[in-house]
Amino acid sequence: MAAPVPERVPAASYWRTARSPRMVLLLVLLLVAAAVCARLGAWQLDRAKAQGQAQEQVRQRQVESQPAVPLDELLKPQTSFPGELVGRRVDVSGAFEPDQVLVPGRALGDRTGYLVVTPLRVGGASGGGAGDAASAAGAGDGGDGAVLAVVRGWVPDRAAADALAPAPEGTVAVTGFLQAGEAGSAVDLPPGEVGAISPGALVNRWGGPIYSAYLVLSTVSPGQDPALALLPAPSLISDSGGSGLNLQNLAYALQWWIFGGFALLLWGRIVRDETRAQREADGGGSAAVSPDRTAGDVGVAP
Repeated sequence: MAAPVPERVPAASYWRTARSPRMVLLLVLLLVAAAVCARLGAWQLDRAKAQGQAQEQVRQRQVESQPAVPLDELLKPQTSFPGELVGRRVDVSGAFEPDQVLVPGRALGDRTGYLVVTPLRVGGASGGGAGDAASAAGAGDGGDGAVLAVVRGWVPDRAAADALAPAPEGTVAVTGFLQAGEAGSAVDLPPGEVGAISPGALVNRWGGPIYSAYLVLSTVSPGQDPALALLPAPSLISDSGGSGLNLQNLAYALQWWIFGGFALLLWGRIVRDETRAQREADGGGSAAVSPDRTAGDVGVAP
């Protein structure tokens, strides 16, 4: 009579191991830990935004209160504009040239109108044409004879712009805030209007050499037409309330989220290792009974 064959134990599966009470309890604990890490990461992200906004506000106050320095100490004509000079307050003297342009679609407060942009021939004399060779030849390392685009102010409509008195004549002293030149615009506009304050495009109209930045005027002597509304100091804070993030707090937020991810990965690793261990144990048991099964198959006599 053949010997009875022992019942084969089913191989362990990941799903069966994961449903075991011990693994379910461990999963709950690790999910709680991951949720705590996620919440701490979100808190650190909020801190990064708050700290970044505070830093921007401090820089904004510094921009608005800093003393003016001569333009030629910071920037030379036809050189690239360093980003750290955005908002720097400078003073410069020269003569306004007559060929001013209007930039439509610019807001001041809750109204949209035109910027009035006038070329200032630094250290030069008014009256030269756009391509005046004498002005260009007189440009030196200090910027004498170079052109600086100056935003003299804002008007609500084209009629107000046409009614403006001409820019002050003769030598003027100007103080304002530097801004990086804008990219050129291919928008088709009426004569006397441009889509952007782009030194690269304006040099074709006004001649050169030209500065890569433009100036947002805050004071000018002699004075100009009071119908021009002066723009405020350039804002370093985004419309959303601060685009900058404090890098240290941002790094803390990422660390907490990584820790939360590790908690879930740890549970998966434990389930995998437990399943493999059970499969190895099941495999060893099957091998142990194989001799009996062989004996029964050949019909060993009792």
